[in-house]
Amino acid sequence: MTATLLRAGALVQDSWTVIEDGRMEIEPVGGKVIVTLARWRLERDELLAAHAAVGVLVPNTADIEAVYPQISDRPLIALQFPTFTDGRALSQAVVLRKRLGFDRELRAVGDVIQDLVFWLGRCGFDSIVPRQDQNLEACRAALVELSVAYQAAADEHTPVWVRRRTQVPVH
Repeated sequence: MTATLLRAGALVQDSWTVIEDGRMEIEPVGGKVIVTLARWRLERDELLAAHAAVGVLVPNTADIEAVYPQISDRPLIALQFPTFTDGRALSQAVVLRKRLGFDRELRAVGDVIQDLVFWLGRCGFDSIVPRQDQNLEACRAALVELSVAYQAAADEHTPVWVRRRTQVPVH
């Protein structure tokens, strides 16, 4: 069964399968899979031989700049939110987008709630897997609930203080 997620502001069916570390079989062969960073490090060649695409799930405790050379060519990087109150993956996302130039799919997974969704978009996530108990339509609406930003981020919004200085209308 495929899950529904937010991608680029739309609700879509997920085309990726998460393979848990304890599972020996790597199904579906030929499909698109997401594996943990630890598994990627151990089974890289086997994973690449067996699947059309392999994404990597990075824990929020990882030094993203240190691991980036190992995962920079992946079509998808998923960042883990173990609890919604732990924002380290937000910082990892900004580093990936702004400092390291990662331009492929960046996914938020874990304890992702509606209150985080707007900030996920600002930090550069383009796909979001909300927690199972979250209302997907409310999460989708949260992406655009604020129209004025006061700080710079990984998205393309111009901060309001810059708009004021350059006479760009806030509307």
